[in-house]
Amino acid sequence: MAGLAESGSNPDVELLYDINGLAKGAPRWFDRGMEYVGEYGLVLALILLVVWCWWSVRRRGAEDAASSVAALVWAPLAAAVAVLVNVPIRGFVERPRPFNDHQGLEVLVTGKTDYSFVSDHATIAMALAVGLFVANRKFGLVGIGIALLEGFCRVYMGVHYPTDVVGGFALGTAVALLLSPLAMALLTPVMSAIERSPRVGWLVSARGRSRVGGQDALIPGARKETAGAEERDLAA
Repeated sequence: MAGLAESGSNPDVELLYDINGLAKGAPRWFDRGMEYVGEYGLVLALILLVVWCWWSVRRRGAEDAASSVAALVWAPLAAAVAVLVNVPIRGFVERPRPFNDHQGLEVLVTGKTDYSFVSDHATIAMALAVGLFVANRKFGLVGIGIALLEGFCRVYMGVHYPTDVVGGFALGTAVALLLSPLAMALLTPVMSAIERSPRVGWLVSARGRSRVGGQDALIPGARKETAGAEERDLAA
């Protein structure tokens, strides 16, 4: 794989120079912003998007809240699994960072000494986005857009080839989708049990009542309107 990067006529290298070349003509403040966004900001935005989706799901309290929250829990877990899978891939391919083999690149982040293929940032971003898509398509589409922007930033910053990013997207998507049925089978019963709990049920659903043992159980703090009405009838 490293040999592919050595040819100047390689479309991968040409696209690298085209995208990274934009950084040379951009103002310094813009490059600094892209550095922060590409290194931390977009991944943080995806995490906040998952939290926002969770808040929306639990507040709505629909019948499928447990499965939706299970899918949201799977999103960061999928990202973690994908990064672990990437460890042996990087060690096997051993592709150097593009700035080690090519001159004239505008490298916005220094100190990168590990291998280039596959991009961890692209892997994490797409795994989070696809996991989010499994839970909610609207939020998921926004997440996929953010993940694509993350991939562009990594090439713009001069720390990855385009194929490093594409490989990260493929790895993140594969882990999030292929392991999703198993993850949902394991996580959904757990989320259902949490939803029925009078103490931590609010983590899954904000409904005033939860079904426990086939009967309505009040979540602490909920008002017992029916009992109050019966007491007023007896007093009359």
